[in-house]
Amino acid sequence: MAHSLKAPRRKARKDPAELNVRLTHPDRVIFSDPDVTKRDLAVYYARIAAWMLPHVAGRPLAILRCPVGTDDTCFFQKHPPAGLPTTVQRIRIREKKQEGTYLEIDDVQGLVALVQHGVIEVHVWGSRSEDVEKPDRLVFDLDPDASVDWIEVIRGAQLLRQNLHQVGLESFVKTTGGKGLHVVAPIQRRHEWPAVKSFCREFARRIADADPDQYTVNPQKLQRRGKIFIDYLRNERGATAVAPYSVRAHPSAPIALPVSWDELPRLRGPQQFTIANSLARVQRRGDPWQAMFRVRQSLPKSPS
Repeated sequence: MAHSLKAPRRKARKDPAELNVRLTHPDRVIFSDPDVTKRDLAVYYARIAAWMLPHVAGRPLAILRCPVGTDDTCFFQKHPPAGLPTTVQRIRIREKKQEGTYLEIDDVQGLVALVQHGVIEVHVWGSRSEDVEKPDRLVFDLDPDASVDWIEVIRGAQLLRQNLHQVGLESFVKTTGGKGLHVVAPIQRRHEWPAVKSFCREFARRIADADPDQYTVNPQKLQRRGKIFIDYLRNERGATAVAPYSVRAHPSAPIALPVSWDELPRLRGPQQFTIANSLARVQRRGDPWQAMFRVRQSLPKSPS
């Protein structure tokens, strides 16, 4: 299914009521210090949708729900909760022993309907619903140990960019709203998941082997002390990564925000962008990832 990639009009402002999406308990505090209500969250998603949907629509989703707020229980779901309206699509995907039902949204009404059902975070597959077996992006998650300085995470992302460029891949970067950064390279849908995962594993290992004091591909906590974990495991069937412009369920409601490579060295930290300041920034600057949709590149035969 096709989606317009034209830059959205800056003056577009939407309210959940205008979208015919009913919010129950709109004044419920979802985040505290500072307070962010359920309505605040819905308004953010309604207004950011023009930039977010090109990266989300037409893809299988996973969601993080915190029905009564982030100070209470939150849980991750890959399958639809009961009661979702038809504005949230259901799609069938083959699993190991049977078919499973997954989520997809294609418009702003579907996005805001997720908020009504307690969703804070939106995560996406690396492939599209129309052909889930062939991913169209590579995702490397730079996940630093708590002792690693932020500037080292920035340098790690720049190193990944340089190495991807050397094998012919243009890449893009975003904050995760957590501790690290995502480096993402779009690819044409020609290869299935095993080939893509194999490439990403060897690519990440090559970087870690060149500087084992700084990087690791070992997910075990003890092996990650003082290092940046290059998580290539987002590149396998069924794995997800937090969507661009998604809110994160952390204090101050940080945003997973695309940034330009030129801006990256000036970022103060991984949670610099929040629900309070991100929308105005995007309305002013646009989407740094819009060029991603014009990139035509294939998975290289070798990671070196």
